[in-house]
Amino acid sequence: MTVKKVRKAVFPVAGLGTRFLPATKAVAKELLPVVDRPLIQYAVDEALEAGIETMIFVTGRGKGAIEDHFDMAFELETTQKQRGKDMSALEGTRLKPGNAIFVRQQEPLGLGHAIWCARDIVGDEPFAILLPDEFMHGTPGAGCMKQMVDAYNQVGGNLVCALEVPMEQTPSYGVIDPGARNGALTEVKGLVEKPAAGTAPSNLILPGRYILQPEVMQILETQEAGAGGEIQLTDAMASMIGQQPFHGVTFDGQRFDCGSKAGYIEANLALALERDDIGAHIREFARKLVA
Repeated sequence: MTVKKVRKAVFPVAGLGTRFLPATKAVAKELLPVVDRPLIQYAVDEALEAGIETMIFVTGRGKGAIEDHFDMAFELETTQKQRGKDMSALEGTRLKPGNAIFVRQQEPLGLGHAIWCARDIVGDEPFAILLPDEFMHGTPGAGCMKQMVDAYNQVGGNLVCALEVPMEQTPSYGVIDPGARNGALTEVKGLVEKPAAGTAPSNLILPGRYILQPEVMQILETQEAGAGGEIQLTDAMASMIGQQPFHGVTFDGQRFDCGSKAGYIEANLALALERDDIGAHIREFARKLVA
């Protein structure tokens, strides 16, 4: 089976980040660092690893620093080079010319609306979606989106990342109604956005990674508000089930909910412990802290 290559990724980054106030009063939550790299950088690196070329950022007011992050920092780079400093820390922060595209979501009308704002850039191609505050930490060379693209190249259609959580957590997420399973792949028979407690069809949630066909944009064009009074991406995807192949891919790795303070701290601690330069120090500090 021949499938169109996934060349484009959409990053919805227009949110206000109110759960991290006052830190996010003047700094975009997507630029909050996990150790020494901002969340958005990890997400872009994940997309690049999967072979994606064009990054589409759906921004809002006050998010200009994200655009600056992926631009040339002339003063910084010139000064560091003149001083003979190592510049490797900036690798990955400058995308190829034309491969970073920024569009505005003028009103906070929901995730589905944010994705729809990128419709003209996506065009008639399949595309990926990555939510930066869902930090998906895989092994080098096998990140979450790489796993999904590999699966997509086998089955085509639409794919969502799937993650098992305790049933009591399902009311906070989009949830998969599962069909047949084949290894990491699960047939998606239906999707439910934030089901009421005790009504979820499974404990497989959608942790913020998707590969979708462009037809979803036509559905979002006229879709009415759903859960929370917002235009929900989950509702649009549910409309495509039965019309096109639809699968969930269980992620082999760690997920940190960096939209929550606890998950953000967990991510910092986990990645710090993996570092050769600071891991031993942090491990010893943590041991003393909990003693």
